[in-house]
Amino acid sequence: MSVTRTSTVVILGSTGSIGTQGLDVISRHPERFVVTGLAAGGAHVELLARQAAQFHVPRVAIFDQAKVPALREALAQAGAQDVAVSAGREAVVAMAGSGADVVLNGITGSIGLEPSIAALRASSQLALANKESVVAGGHLLFDSQVRANQINPVDSEHSAIWQSLRSGTHAEVAKLVVTASGGPFRGWHRADMAQITPEQALHHPTWNMGPVVTINSSTLMNKGLEVIEASRLFDIPPDRIAVTVHPQSIVHSMVEFVDGATICQASPPDMRLPIALGLSAPERMDNVAAACDWTQAASWTFEPLDDEAFPAVQLARHCLSASEKHAAVLNAANEQAVHAFLDHRLPYLGIVDTVKAVLDEMDAELRGNPLFADVEEMNQIELEARRLADDLIDKQ
Repeated sequence: MSVTRTSTVVILGSTGSIGTQGLDVISRHPERFVVTGLAAGGAHVELLARQAAQFHVPRVAIFDQAKVPALREALAQAGAQDVAVSAGREAVVAMAGSGADVVLNGITGSIGLEPSIAALRASSQLALANKESVVAGGHLLFDSQVRANQINPVDSEHSAIWQSLRSGTHAEVAKLVVTASGGPFRGWHRADMAQITPEQALHHPTWNMGPVVTINSSTLMNKGLEVIEASRLFDIPPDRIAVTVHPQSIVHSMVEFVDGATICQASPPDMRLPIALGLSAPERMDNVAAACDWTQAASWTFEPLDDEAFPAVQLARHCLSASEKHAAVLNAANEQAVHAFLDHRLPYLGIVDTVKAVLDEMDAELRGNPLFADVEEMNQIELEARRLADDLIDKQ
């Protein structure tokens, strides 16, 4: 009888959607995991304190240094006053690089890049849900002593591709097929989208996610970022990555092989499945998520993507072909535009329009030297893109 080794785990973004579901998975398998650290932004210190108490975590870190007193008070109230507290960007990066067996990165945004790099350099297995690490970081992530088997994709689409790729060699892959639910505005024409509100856009038909990812899913920018991520994670050129709209969100993505066979990964929409595999790979755990009920009638449909109504995927493909700096600017400008939309400072159609305008403005500069020298240069390019996006938003 084989004995499964206990793995130490650090969770980044523990109070967000990925982090809370990751801890739920771990709570079902206490014999397999020991949580050695939690990190979060600092907006939900009470929840962070409860997590630290429940999982007997020895240390926590938050980005927002001003929230340290509130966090200490919350820890005391939760009966976890002995937990070590650190704060600031450096503290979160240090926790990521602390040498845990697995680091689950559920941070939203490109601030997750440095923690991803730190985890890889510490030889941790990186369960990666922070797609911006791949999109914005480019070679900075993959040149950081990363081994081919060191990243476990946690995005449902990339986990599905990762699982399906077990069916053949890299040379046998003809195409990756990334599925999209189509979001709440599937079937809408662009002319109908001018008056869309944040409340409408936040109502996703199949997934329960954080606000930024949910808005990205409604514009299909999320799918554009996933095309970039798939190309870099699996070393497949963008012209061999297709996107298909699958409203039921049961088939999470597919791999087409050279002989005509297509392998898919199918399951009801539940992020605990890819999170669990990200934590335990190459093994699978039981008691994770419900499977499809094959005794019930069901229909799965697939539709072509409407690039006119949802131009974000084509814009992402352009950036992927142009340079890694273009991809970082795409991500940074989009983050600014999404926040402005959520704050009612930008119309819905203005999100992708603003991103395109920023890319057009910075195109010549980005093409001059397409690779980042280091993380600091990436941060500076992103800062420039954010400032330009903000300027364009203020003028609208």
